[in-house]
Amino acid sequence: MLAILDYKAGNQTSVRRALNHIGIPNAITADPAEIAASEGIIFPGVGAAGQAMDELTAAGLDVVLKQQVEAGKPLLGICVGCQIMLDYSQENDTRTLGIIPGECHLFNPALEDESGAPIRVPHMGWNRVTPRKTCELFKGISDDSEFYFVHSYFPNPPEEYTIATTLYGKEFCSVHGGPGLWAVQFHPEKSGRPGLKLLQNFYAYCKEAANAQ
Repeated sequence: MLAILDYKAGNQTSVRRALNHIGIPNAITADPAEIAASEGIIFPGVGAAGQAMDELTAAGLDVVLKQQVEAGKPLLGICVGCQIMLDYSQENDTRTLGIIPGECHLFNPALEDESGAPIRVPHMGWNRVTPRKTCELFKGISDDSEFYFVHSYFPNPPEEYTIATTLYGKEFCSVHGGPGLWAVQFHPEKSGRPGLKLLQNFYAYCKEAANAQ
């Protein structure tokens, strides 16, 4: 079972619908015992980094997440969840979880798209995600696949944590982390077949990791 973290700042229901659609058992939960008993955690998020961190810490789920990561529990952060896994976000000048090193930066609206026009902020729509290193999340997914983005800020981790990038005014990190600890800036639950395949790959990794213990 996958635990979808319930901290009042996520898009839990859309993630749950996607998992139900592909037959992956799941629960939306803030219960530390249920989270600990899960095979993996999905950490979704929408809205602002400051509010998300306030909700997370008020519920004590910041401590729960860090404990589970330290214990080796697989974790997948999505959108704001992806951003606040880093050390700091420019949004609301927020000190974030620090599970993965790095910062989250605002897109510069002076940047230009491929046609030479100024980019729109927030970045909304379908864009290609280009893997920079081998990652279990992208097994069976074509390199030219596109995923759905909605965000004004982007993750900026050290290069060794960058797994995939996307071009929007500039090349930015759209997937970061390492084996069993991943964060994606896009919404896999809203990204059609490639997104559903990514969620299937995450669950397959979680089951394999649980069986290995």
